[in-house]
Amino acid sequence: MTQAPSPSIISAISLLDSLVRSGLRQALIAPGSRSAPLAYALAALDRAGVVRSHVRVDERTAAFTALGMAKASGQPVAVITTSGTAVGNCVPALMEAYHSGLPLALISADRPQRLQGSGANQTTRQVPLAPAHLRAQISLENYSADPADPQTSQLNLALAALTGRDPGDWSRPSDQPVGPVQINLGLDTPLTPNPTDQQILTRWADSLRPLVGQPVKHPRKTDPTASSWLRGQEPESASPFYRTLVIAGDGAGPMAQDFAQQLGLPLVAEPSSGARLAPSALPAYPQLLAHSQLTGQIQRLVLFGHPTLSRPVAQLLADPAIPVALYEPEPAPWHEPEALPYQTLDQLADLAAFAGGGAASGAEGLAWQEAWRREAQELYQSLLTQAGLANPNTETTPGQGLDPQNLTSRQALALAAWQACQADDSILMLGSSSLIRDLDSLAPVAALAPRVYANRGLAGIDGTTATAAGISLATGRPVRLLLGDLTFLHDVSSLNIGPLEEKPQLEIWVYDDQGGGIFAGLEHGQLAQQAPAWAPAVQRFFTTPHQASLEQLAGSWGQNGIQVRVFPSE
Repeated sequence: MTQAPSPSIISAISLLDSLVRSGLRQALIAPGSRSAPLAYALAALDRAGVVRSHVRVDERTAAFTALGMAKASGQPVAVITTSGTAVGNCVPALMEAYHSGLPLALISADRPQRLQGSGANQTTRQVPLAPAHLRAQISLENYSADPADPQTSQLNLALAALTGRDPGDWSRPSDQPVGPVQINLGLDTPLTPNPTDQQILTRWADSLRPLVGQPVKHPRKTDPTASSWLRGQEPESASPFYRTLVIAGDGAGPMAQDFAQQLGLPLVAEPSSGARLAPSALPAYPQLLAHSQLTGQIQRLVLFGHPTLSRPVAQLLADPAIPVALYEPEPAPWHEPEALPYQTLDQLADLAAFAGGGAASGAEGLAWQEAWRREAQELYQSLLTQAGLANPNTETTPGQGLDPQNLTSRQALALAAWQACQADDSILMLGSSSLIRDLDSLAPVAALAPRVYANRGLAGIDGTTATAAGISLATGRPVRLLLGDLTFLHDVSSLNIGPLEEKPQLEIWVYDDQGGGIFAGLEHGQLAQQAPAWAPAVQRFFTTPHQASLEQLAGSWGQNGIQVRVFPSE
């Protein structure tokens, strides 16, 4: 007698089928019993070549690896967990994904509703765990993808939030930012497939093979004026002249550089902006803004992306006397509507009218642009000399100017990582420490720059190694991760990649100053110097010194595809 299909296996198939048709091609999973139906369905998809699956021992590592994949690919990536505390371990990655606008799908297995609140093993109210950091959250049970089932309309809402579609009309883009979703799937026993289930799983996975290699395009809000405006001739000479500065924060993209170049305006660009390019971007801009008289002459600011690194930039943006225009052709994830006192514009033509003609306005505009360029170059050379560093002419001799075997300073290490990525075309991932701020000051400006990523949504140190591994796995390219010792220690378990798993191409450079050296450059370090009585408290509660042997830790995880180089401080 043929056995009937298991309801939990059918639920897992129905859910994953909808996700695959919405563009899911990568998934992370951590071991667990309640999530077993999802694991068996994922194994079938992996065997059929439909979804690449990756297994990690702990859910936090899995979630941040998935986040890195979503960051690099822009496509939905799933992290699948069992019930209980496993779900809570994914919350930090959900928080970063929310503020970075990344399509991360948390699929959390759960006990059926009849066991909720009963004290059943590993059962808790896990749906309301992270509502403030999700674009949608739903619960499903006995799900079959029947259009008449109200659960199907709920799932469609979650898929719309994950892919940026208008939930009322999937052919149109949403008015909300893309972001993470949680799909909580109640699964009852039996949790293992019977012979009928095995046949269904194989046939189902094989039926999805035609989708492989067919990218799913999701509608996005775009600027209809951007292409024609950038291709146009010189900006209208009638545009008034304003002393405008262009700011490119995290994720701004090359559009910021193109805009600044077209108008002849000075540009300050964070390392992970994607806009730190000649001829408009200025090197050493944090020091320049902090000390130059030009800063006090700024009349208008144009902002691309999410600014997170520089305090001088934050002070400029907070100045009520300086009008700010934010370029936002699609909803941004890093701020709430109406929370910023900026003029939000979604077309480059309007942004250009706000910024003024720049160098195109004549002698006054050219003088404004040249003054910034001259001061920036002079200050940059001065900073290199003070730091004892050679001039990194990355445009002609990438990688030269520093001996990697004699790296003893944090600044030299940061600059060497940038040059190394420029030389071998590796992707550069930056941890949230002093090193990214060193690059903000010392990274050169050239026609080409490394592709740079950083978790700047919340600028935390959590999951940095896992994120970098995910970026490598998603792109198939080598990644060089530059981070401090505390950031490395915080995520050291992400070096645990099993022998059956695909290995990332990841090289980690760790600057080891035996604690949180970043605080020495903040007000806490200044307090310790000015008021020595506070020095012990600052040392213990902020610097948090450690005695870990990073080399031994790095060598204890086996063959994981990751090379770790530790550079001790002077």
